[in-house]
Amino acid sequence: QAQLVESGGGLVQAGGSLRLSCAASGLTFSSYAMGWFRQAPGQEREFVGCITWSGSTTYYADSVKGRFTISRDNAKRMVYLQMTTMKPEDTAVYYCAASLGAVRTTEAGYHYWGQGTQVTVSS
Repeated sequence: QAQLVESGGGLVQAGGSLRLSCAASGLTFSSYAMGWFRQAPGQEREFVGCITWSGSTTYYADSVKGRFTISRDNAKRMVYLQMTTMKPEDTAVYYCAASLGAVRTTEAGYHYWGQGTQVTVSS
């Protein structure tokens, strides 16, 4: 059974950095594009960024472009979200998700989701 487990969340001051990790199991990881989404309290879940199965191409939401970087290690079945110059508005639960084949910038088409990890940015 496919499983995605996020880790690395926590409390960070504005301007600081944090790296989230997502460990995949039970799926052919290198066949999946991977995405990161986030959901702030009282808001809908939103796209943060995604990476193709090969890791050659990434896409980001405008709100995080230039500050966040997604990478992956297919040998380790891991995907990462490096967050820098963080802002209070980055506070949210962050989710990783897997999409078989095509990379996607919306929730539709992501087959598997992690349970999420809380990120809180203090001002």
